[in-house]
Amino acid sequence: MQYIIAYILPLILIILSGNYFIDYIKKLNFGQQVREYGPESHFKKAGVPTMGGLLIISVFLIVALIMLPLKLEVIITLITTFIMALTGFLDDFLKVKLERSLGLKAWQKIIMQIAAAAATVFTAVFILNQHSLIIPFLGSYEIGAVAKTILAFIVIIGSSNAVNLTDGLDGLAAGITAVVTLAFAILFYFLELTDYSLIMLIMSGSCTAFLWFNANPASVFMGDVGSLAIGAFLGAVVVLTASEIYLLIIGGVYVIETLSVIIQVPYYKITGGKRVFKMTPIHHHFELSGLAENKIVFRFSIITILLSLFALTSLIY
Repeated sequence: MQYIIAYILPLILIILSGNYFIDYIKKLNFGQQVREYGPESHFKKAGVPTMGGLLIISVFLIVALIMLPLKLEVIITLITTFIMALTGFLDDFLKVKLERSLGLKAWQKIIMQIAAAAATVFTAVFILNQHSLIIPFLGSYEIGAVAKTILAFIVIIGSSNAVNLTDGLDGLAAGITAVVTLAFAILFYFLELTDYSLIMLIMSGSCTAFLWFNANPASVFMGDVGSLAIGAFLGAVVVLTASEIYLLIIGGVYVIETLSVIIQVPYYKITGGKRVFKMTPIHHHFELSGLAENKIVFRFSIITILLSLFALTSLIY
């Protein structure tokens, strides 16, 4: 019963409060700032309320505090999520306040991401002595404190940025995350990690409900306050549970989105303006290739479902 409540409660709360939240954001004139060099089809999205991630993260934190025991692992996960939500809020606020598409400077984001990651890394490696790594189909392996520390920082910061990059089409980041977190909830249930299964269900319910308002055409956007926090949340949980490789598989869309940017930027600079993709992150490449926004979102969601099923088959072995 608690598993059902963990998913349904945030879903109901967000659906019931969503319109009131959107109206309030509109009154504050918190509208989306669209990049001048983005797809032309996105220009019409300028002014659509943003910072919808405030609703996702607020409900998630409240329900988590109500339903979960305040163990160290839970507290640290929530702290990491909150710090990155604060980072995203500042980034979104500056974009709206200064009426530009860029908020915090890169170095400012990195400092806050390191601070958020440090809380989880210190807890996992030095307090809980979590030095292992679960490899699907092969089992758990000890990798040592130094390797775990380096991997943990990469995963948490990388995951935060990856979800942020994925948040570029109506319903994309929320839809992918709803599937990813549900898959992890199932994984943790079978691994008998009850608290982690519940916290994933709370996030899955929150993201599913957000789609009520964020599906194309979106009434509100997630903003960095949502995407950065969700990514850090995922990174923190997988570090604490030694399931980093599972995130690499289940969150394959996040990985592809990030790799497209990593490939494009240096290639563009080295070749003096040539491109591998029409635009990155890669969802914009498909968009400029003629695929409808909804079709890209559905296809990426299907890919995530298939990757989740593949990862979960490791439980059989």
